[in-house]
Amino acid sequence: MTAPKALGHIRVLDLSRVLAGPWCSQNLADLGADVIKIERPGSGDDTRAWGPPYAKDAAGNNTTEAAYYLAANRGKRSVTIDIASADGQALIRELASHCDVVLENFKVGQLKRYGLDYESLKAIKPDLVYCSVTGFGQDGPYAHRAGYDFLIQGMGGLMSVTGERDDLPGGGPQKAGVALTDLMTGMYATIAILAALTHRDRSGEGQYIDMALLDVQVAMLANMGSNYLNSGKPPKRWGNAHPNIVPYQTFQCADGYIIVATGNDGQYQKFVEVGGRADLALHERYATNPLRVQNRDELVPLLAAMVLAQPRDFWIDKLEEVGVPCGPINNLDDVYKNPQVLARELVMEVPHPTAGSMKLVRSPMKMSATPADNALAPPLLGQHTDEVLRNLLGQSDDDIAALREQGVL
Repeated sequence: MTAPKALGHIRVLDLSRVLAGPWCSQNLADLGADVIKIERPGSGDDTRAWGPPYAKDAAGNNTTEAAYYLAANRGKRSVTIDIASADGQALIRELASHCDVVLENFKVGQLKRYGLDYESLKAIKPDLVYCSVTGFGQDGPYAHRAGYDFLIQGMGGLMSVTGERDDLPGGGPQKAGVALTDLMTGMYATIAILAALTHRDRSGEGQYIDMALLDVQVAMLANMGSNYLNSGKPPKRWGNAHPNIVPYQTFQCADGYIIVATGNDGQYQKFVEVGGRADLALHERYATNPLRVQNRDELVPLLAAMVLAQPRDFWIDKLEEVGVPCGPINNLDDVYKNPQVLARELVMEVPHPTAGSMKLVRSPMKMSATPADNALAPPLLGQHTDEVLRNLLGQSDDDIAALREQGVL
C-alpha cells in the first residue's frame, strides 16, 4: 500500500523561479503537495539554462536538463503560461481558485499590474495562503531593489563573519559555498506556509506571507547576532576557528586536514594526550576554555605542530576511541561514498523522460507515518500543461490548441 502523504490534500500554485521559492515548493512537494509550477513558454525557469553540467541520457550524451534546475524542482508539474498576456493571467487566476497556496518571487508590485497579487486572488479564494519571496520585503526603503543571495550575504552580515582572519594569509570576506540565504529563505517560507495552513484549517482564514532574504539573513546570524546585541562589538572573521571555543577548528595532518571540535575541557585534555602532549592538558595557561580562548595565539601553533606529525586516519581513529569530536573534510566524491550517507539512502534514482533515469538527493525529512519520499523527477518544460488545463480547468483539446496557437502556452 502507498504510504499517506502529509500534504496530500494541498495544492500549490508555484509562480517562483531560480532557488529560494523553488526550494520551498520542493519541500512541499516532498511532503506530498501537488505543486503546479508555472513557467515561461519556450524558456521556463531561468535555472534550466544554468549549465553545464546537464543530466546525461543512457548513451552518456547531455540532455537539456541542467543539474542546477534538477536540484530544486523534483516532484512538481510543469505548466507553461505567458503570465504577461491577458489570457495567461486569466488562466492563472482560475488555477489559483483551485489551489490552497500561491508562491511567488516577482518584484514588489509587479503581479498587482497583472491582477495576480494577494488582494486580487483573495477576492477569488478568501482562504488562500499567499507567500511572496523578495530580497527586502514589501516595505521599507529597499523594497523595490532586486535581491540576490550573494548581495544579501554581504549586506546581511554573513560575509563579515565568514572567511579567514584579516591578519592571516587569505584573510577577508568570503561568501558561503552554496546560496545559503536563498536556501534558508526557502526553508523559512516552508515553515510559514505550513503554519498558515494550520491556521486556515482551524479558522477558515487565509493570509499573506512576506518573506525577505535580508530578514532571513539577519535572523540566521544566530549566536553571532546575539553576541553583537549583548556586547555592542561586531564579531569578526575567524576562518575555520570558533570565537568562543579553543580548539574548535581545522588542523593540517601529515596527509590532509581534519576538524577537531573540543566542546569541553575533558575533550581537550584527551586530544592533547592522544597527540603525546599531555603537558598541555593541565597547563596553567590552557587548562580551561576561557584560558585557551585568551591564549589561543600561542596555543594553536603548538596544537598545529602536534597534529601535523600524524596522518589523518591516525587522528580520526584515536580521537574517536576517546570520544573527542573530529572528522575529515570531504569533497563530494567522498561524501557520496561515505558509509553513513549510503546507509541513510540519501541518493535515489528516479525515472526521467529524456535521461532514462537520474540521481537526486532524497529529502532529509524522515517521517515514520507520512514519508517525505518523493520519487518523481523534475518535470520537462511544459510536461503537464495539457494534463492540468484539461483535468483541473476543464479545457478541451481545441481550447488548449487555440491557446498554444496564440502563444499563451
